[in-house]
Amino acid sequence: MLFAKLHVYTCSCKTNTTAPPASSTQEMLTRSLTLMGRFTIAAKHHISIAEIYESELVDIEKAIAHYEQAADYYKGEESNSSANKCLLKVGAYCAQLEQYQKAIEIYEQVGANTMDNPLLKYSAKEYFFKASLCHFIVDELNAKIAVEKYEEMFPAFSDSRECKLLKKLLEAHEEQNSEAFTEAVKEFDSISRLDQWHTTLLLRIKKTIQGDEGDLK
Repeated sequence: MLFAKLHVYTCSCKTNTTAPPASSTQEMLTRSLTLMGRFTIAAKHHISIAEIYESELVDIEKAIAHYEQAADYYKGEESNSSANKCLLKVGAYCAQLEQYQKAIEIYEQVGANTMDNPLLKYSAKEYFFKASLCHFIVDELNAKIAVEKYEEMFPAFSDSRECKLLKKLLEAHEEQNSEAFTEAVKEFDSISRLDQWHTTLLLRIKKTIQGDEGDLK
């Protein structure tokens, strides 16, 4: 059941000043690789460092910085698929940290990059869906405008279950109907399971409905 798992994702962003040896060594190696112009290898090391900050140090801000640097290096080498993977990590963390505008920019960028690619365009609807959720948390009108823009940019988005869910949620939110909001989420989740990231943002949106108790039961 979806609503057994819905709770606010807590992202610990404590700064640990004692970096493990692996992190320090890799950072020095990465600087050397950069000076040598070996940007693809340097990007891979930035990803490894980011993963250390994710799992061992739990310093998400630093993890974000390293994923961003890796993305920049991959872009410079025209490895767009690898760059997008790094950017999506940044977008996910930015949304969790309530840095919604930055997350929106990333999801829109990656969505635009993939919607014309025959092999990747199916994923574009997911990125526009995530961008819309970030807009929705900031402002309902922002979300309406964004959904219309994404439909115009990517007509296939209009027929997607994600777009239809967004429209139901917008209607429920406009009517301040928390029950209709919850039912729309349940219906979607019964077919396409929502992960923790999505459910966290949906819960944040639902909390903006007047009189809502802040859960999705």
